[in-house]
Amino acid sequence: MASIKEYKNDFEKYLVIEKNASIHTKDGYLIDIEQMEVFLKKKELCLSGSDIDVHLIDEDSLRIFLASLYKKNKRTSIARKISSIKAFFGFLIKRGVLAENPALLLSPPKMEKFLPTVLTREEAAELVEVKFKDNFLGARNKAILEILYSSGIRVSEIVGLDVKDIDFDAGIIRVLGKGRKERIAPVGGKAIFAINKYLEKRNAIICKNGVNEQCALFLNEKCQRILTRTVQRLLKGCVKKTKIIKSPTPHSMRHTFATHMMEAGADLRVIQEMLGHASLSTTQRYTKVNMERLMKVYDEAHPKAKKG
Repeated sequence: MASIKEYKNDFEKYLVIEKNASIHTKDGYLIDIEQMEVFLKKKELCLSGSDIDVHLIDEDSLRIFLASLYKKNKRTSIARKISSIKAFFGFLIKRGVLAENPALLLSPPKMEKFLPTVLTREEAAELVEVKFKDNFLGARNKAILEILYSSGIRVSEIVGLDVKDIDFDAGIIRVLGKGRKERIAPVGGKAIFAINKYLEKRNAIICKNGVNEQCALFLNEKCQRILTRTVQRLLKGCVKKTKIIKSPTPHSMRHTFATHMMEAGADLRVIQEMLGHASLSTTQRYTKVNMERLMKVYDEAHPKAKKG
């Protein structure tokens, strides 16, 4: 018998070493596989003794598991679980444990089409100009907000920044993106100025806490690297101080950056490079965002736009 439990550790190593998966991706895949294992045990499917035998897992048992997810999970979440399952069985085939992949014919649910939340230039300016206290946390939060809007990098990339990643003279940052791929992202002069002001406060608090060296750029008061939820809470709190009705997330700021770049005439491939998109089709969503906004302005302003 070959149980799921028996191969989970090897699968984790495979994701990190051979597939170069990020910690976030690796953890997500392992959680999905464990969820599948728990479900199959609970339903007493594919059991051999007290464990799940991977040889007994077939397409039908996998479809039963996926069907159980539809009431409480978003389609994007289900699609990811299918990717996790396919990756796990693909790994078992590579290791010679299985001859066929029972997940091969599973297809992700049809995705709901939606446009990302995008701030107008005025809204983005109002958000970035929110006032902060003249202390360590205030300077840090100001710098984070400026980077979010001026570079369009992901929240995970922001928290992963080290001091050495900032090139102050060139006005760029080195970012470790998805798949641990490194890229260069530009940052505006205001962001560079805010980072410099923050570093003054940062160095003072490091000395105060007796920390010899800390490579992470953004720290909490305990001189530890901040978490993504710190940035999420920061943005939520800043929005409350403005008149903005929308509820932007850190990822919304990424969309806002890309949309404003496109409105200013930036080439799609340049935006693709800045955002670190592997495919141009991912970047092309901003063409639709831009067109929708243009049509809205046209409908509201042009005398011949309204019907009747």
